Amino acid sequence: MYPSLVPLIFFSIAAAFTPGPNNIIGSYSGFNFGIKKSIPLILGVTFGYTTLITLSAGGLNVIFSAYPILKTIIKILGSLFLIYLAYKIATASKPDTNQQNKAKPITFIQAAAFQWVNPKAWTMALTAISVYSPSQQIESIAIVALVFGIVNLPSVSLWAVLGQQLSKILSSHSRLRVFNFTMAGLLLMSLYPVINP
Repeated sequence: MYPSLVPLIFFSIAAAFTPGPNNIIGSYSGFNFGIKKSIPLILGVTFGYTTLITLSAGGLNVIFSAYPILKTIIKILGSLFLIYLAYKIATASKPDTNQQNKAKPITFIQAAAFQWVNPKAWTMALTAISVYSPSQQIESIAIVALVFGIVNLPSVSLWAVLGQQLSKILSSHSRLRVFNFTMAGLLLMSLYPVINP
């Protein structure tokens, strides 16, 4: 048995279920589009994050050690993208068939690609690899990626379901605005650990 499996599972649960960009976007999607239309986002986050962990172990962490400026660049680009995303969430309106420019659910590709500019995803991926797969052996990398993949799926799903349930309570336009502004604010707050580590 993999000796660090239990601590790895606890770490992945803490990383995946706590509020962060992926979960906030999952709640926003569930609230605005429902769970069925949020499935591509849920699968995209899971696939993208698992791929990020695997590639981090495959040498990206060595590149970051050699060129620490790359971490700073990713933090800046990721933070700018999250600010843009927060703006889009805050100004989004409920999808309506009568609207010409209605909001659309996040796609699988968009959710997977988002992991590459998600500062929390990078931090957790690099931490997981350095702590739980220091030897960089294929088996340990596969276990770390698999555990995070398995844990991420129910995490983002749960947050999307939470968003969908809230949409039943917050059905008026003004309540929708409050929810979207709250999600945008939480997304901005998730930048605090990145800006002030």
